[in-house]
Amino acid sequence: MQAGSKIEIKPFGVLSNGEEASLFILKAGDFRATFTNWGATWTSFVMPDKRGRADDILLGFSTLSGYLGRHPFFGASVGRFANRIGNARFSVDGREYRLRANNGPNHLHGGRRGFDKYLWNYEVATLKGEPALKFSRTSPDGEEGYPGTLSAEITVSLSESGSLRLGYMAKTDAKTPVNLTNHAYFNLAGEGNGLILDHELQMHASFYLPVDQGLIPTGREASVEGTAMDFRRTKAIGKDIAEVNGGYDFCYIIDRAFLPLKPFATVREADSGRSMAVATTLPAVQFYTGNNLTGIAGKRGSTYDRHAGFCLETEMYPDSPNRPDFPSPFLMPGENWEHETIYSFGINK
Repeated sequence: MQAGSKIEIKPFGVLSNGEEASLFILKAGDFRATFTNWGATWTSFVMPDKRGRADDILLGFSTLSGYLGRHPFFGASVGRFANRIGNARFSVDGREYRLRANNGPNHLHGGRRGFDKYLWNYEVATLKGEPALKFSRTSPDGEEGYPGTLSAEITVSLSESGSLRLGYMAKTDAKTPVNLTNHAYFNLAGEGNGLILDHELQMHASFYLPVDQGLIPTGREASVEGTAMDFRRTKAIGKDIAEVNGGYDFCYIIDRAFLPLKPFATVREADSGRSMAVATTLPAVQFYTGNNLTGIAGKRGSTYDRHAGFCLETEMYPDSPNRPDFPSPFLMPGENWEHETIYSFGINK
């Protein structure tokens, strides 16, 4: 393990069934990332600003009880299928599977009890000399309506340069859709320190998926050219947000030249000097500007309202189990679903 890199484990609370949740603090250089095995949830990321002041830049809660209650997936590992599946159903080889509808008529983020609402197994390890955690759980056949028994693993590692890697792997014994992601909400000024509308974003994504009122894709990819959706050149997140009903909550298609694992998105916050770059092997990303946050009591007395944080959730296309023209989300027995996403944090002094 690198000098100055380590993992500290602390108790985080007790579930109603008596099981204990733990908190894992990954420390590397000037950076500290914290996870819990409840929902394999990313609970905090502490880093300095250009003045040397350390802040937590993830929205969330200070105690386990916040994550046990209803919340907008703060830092959650989402599965079996992140984002939405239209009408909470899909077919495999002529057989229809009905999922739990938990977002109007649609299925969202794995259903009523998705992967974020389970206590995951864990192992502490190192990966290329960096502190690492491996979370794992088995989703039984029929869970939330999905076919097949799915074994999922998420490996987390942190480098002294400020790169946090999320590695995903899944196996199944029957054909099933898979779409795993992390639902972290970021505010580079520090959680609770105002809105993210002045954050500047550049995203190499020339196309996005238009959606209906239920946020289900309506058709093929549409060009961002000449629209408020265009972030190919750096601009403030809030610059054109008034032209987008309620704020951004769209799936963007990552330009192929930035796949795999080339930074396709960069976010900067001028006052703190903090920046974040995102790279992935997945084909798309959901850009969400916290449009539905309303008066949520966060950490250390913070209150999260609309646009208090943003998400860049790397993913397969939403509703792709019902769309043969989209990249296939289906995993077959004998195959591995393997993807990774890297969030790289830095300071511009």
